[in-house]
Amino acid sequence: MSAGEMTATGRPVRAPLWSSVGGGVVIVVLMAMPFLVEQSATTEMVHLFILVVIASMWNLLAGYAGLISVGQQAYIGLGAYAGLFFALRGVQPYIAVVLGAIVCGIIAIPGSWLALRLRGDYFAVGTWVIAEVVRLVVIRFHELGGPSGVSMTQLNSIDPTTRGALTYWVALAVLLLTVAGIMVLLRSRLGLALTAVRDNETAARSLGVNVPLAKRIVYVVAAAGAGAAGGVLLTYNLGVQPDADFSVQWSAYMIFIVVIGGIGRVEGPIIGALVFWALEHYLSSQGAWYLIILGLVAVAAAIWLPKGIWGFFSDRTGIRLFPTGYYVDGLERAASSRSRSSDSDRPSESTPSEAAHD
Repeated sequence: MSAGEMTATGRPVRAPLWSSVGGGVVIVVLMAMPFLVEQSATTEMVHLFILVVIASMWNLLAGYAGLISVGQQAYIGLGAYAGLFFALRGVQPYIAVVLGAIVCGIIAIPGSWLALRLRGDYFAVGTWVIAEVVRLVVIRFHELGGPSGVSMTQLNSIDPTTRGALTYWVALAVLLLTVAGIMVLLRSRLGLALTAVRDNETAARSLGVNVPLAKRIVYVVAAAGAGAAGGVLLTYNLGVQPDADFSVQWSAYMIFIVVIGGIGRVEGPIIGALVFWALEHYLSSQGAWYLIILGLVAVAAAIWLPKGIWGFFSDRTGIRLFPTGYYVDGLERAASSRSRSSDSDRPSESTPSEAAHD
């Protein structure tokens, strides 16, 4: 048996045809929603899109890089304030959403050097401290509203119906780019490295994975994604308010959504955000009972659905809407070679098996 026969070669797992077609139909319907439903419905959906984006960014950190952050609200607030900063200087507010995300990604580069020096619980606490420091710095700029925040009047000249539709489409674009970006990242060599890091960081290092670089890239990407969500939040609320935009409650939302939906799976944040959004929509008027029910749902999911709703469903059906793994067939070819050498008259075919999946 040659060395070449022992080398495993892979090809990415493809989504089933029905999933791709169905996804295309869903995207078309979502794009047409402002023409199909009342503005109040699209406003609610913008809130849902923001939840999916921030939860997906947290899932990228925790589910694939093993980085449990409780400070992602730093970049949500920074994205909102950076968007406001550019809007005050004449930039179209919806374009400022993109610029705010870029600013967050740039700021996250030096921020990662500090945060990633910490491990485990220290990393979680450190990210929260960084978020508080960022909030305290931002409120010192009175041009941006100081401690009380400020309204963004640049959008008041736009007809409310048109403004609502534009905000919806921008939020949808951010959502689609987030999911597509995560898929591209996870199906790349970096995605394979992250899978190795998630499973066993020490083993990943021994195989030559540049663990610090992989984590740093994920940290920056997650910051930019949260910043984009913050920019959408700015156009959604038509202003900024530091206590709300930098609230640790955003991290609580992310953790709840990912735990409910399924950590380490692209579909998890989407399913979890739908569940959270439904509970919030129908139970938020119940006062303390709303929080009690949220807590009970989280505890129940942690006990009986440790892999989340989607993990439970996917493990039993084998369905993956966003597959990020690879088929590895080198070992099968090696086994086939051994079989042929022992019985040359019996044909043997290799059947690829999925060795790495989300």
